[in-house]
Amino acid sequence: MDPRTLETLRTVGTQGGVTAAAAVLHLTPSAVSQQVALLQREVGVPLTERIGRGVRLTPAGAALAEAAVDVAVALERARAACDEFLERPQGVVRVSAFQSGAQLLLPALLARVAAIEGITLECTDEDVAQDDFVALTDRMDVVVAHRPDDGLGWAGGRAVEVVPLLREPLDVAVPLDHPLAQRTEVRPDDLRDLPWIAVREGFPVATVLGAVAARSGAAPRIVHRVNDFHVVEALVEAGHGVSLLPRYTFGGGARVRLVPLAGVRAGRRIDALLRRDRAERLVVRRVLDELRALAVDIDTA
Repeated sequence: MDPRTLETLRTVGTQGGVTAAAAVLHLTPSAVSQQVALLQREVGVPLTERIGRGVRLTPAGAALAEAAVDVAVALERARAACDEFLERPQGVVRVSAFQSGAQLLLPALLARVAAIEGITLECTDEDVAQDDFVALTDRMDVVVAHRPDDGLGWAGGRAVEVVPLLREPLDVAVPLDHPLAQRTEVRPDDLRDLPWIAVREGFPVATVLGAVAARSGAAPRIVHRVNDFHVVEALVEAGHGVSLLPRYTFGGGARVRLVPLAGVRAGRRIDALLRRDRAERLVVRRVLDELRALAVDIDTA
């Protein structure tokens, strides 16, 4: 079996269809379909099945795609074994991060990696719903993602390596002249009937706001839904509502007051996600080491 064909089948599974897989693999949908058909003829059993206008992997296809993970890992491990004999790892590492995580981590990460000869970082921001972060690992070497503090882990099974980075508390953001601005902490009961600026459903902070509402016994009065925390900060500053903002990312500003929330575990977990085969690359591991060290510095500051 051709490892490239196995990779194509695996990507069809992780991306949920031929068209999305083709975009990731930089192939045409026709080329993807031809590779899957070739592999199907080779193994002698159906690997995909129609579902609506798209396709999904059959149980046999899913089993073969899972086996493809081991093939990819073994190949990258072999390349890494050769690279160990080089004086230093060299190459390009692609990193994506959700927007506020990018603000928190990428400037310092770029500075750290710039001091390592031979490694180039290519960074992008990808602010997607929580369920969509794992799919990004097909396109990126390292995906910085976030999830609710008490939420479930990541999908992806054994194909995806999860590296915990840090926990960032979420504080209540209020205008500087708000009655709660002088408090050392607030409790869910203090927040009843206040106008909220919330993120869209499906994003981690929305889950935390739901926990706050459950403790207060009243549904939050959401007046705006905005995902860009810089816009949220500006709206809070102008008195258009209160919100939840990440402490390390926005706690150093003077535009709003961040008040710790008591009585509920309010925070988000920031993790690095990467495919197991890419985790074998020396350049990727070197960047991951720097990312871990940076997270420790932030968490202990």
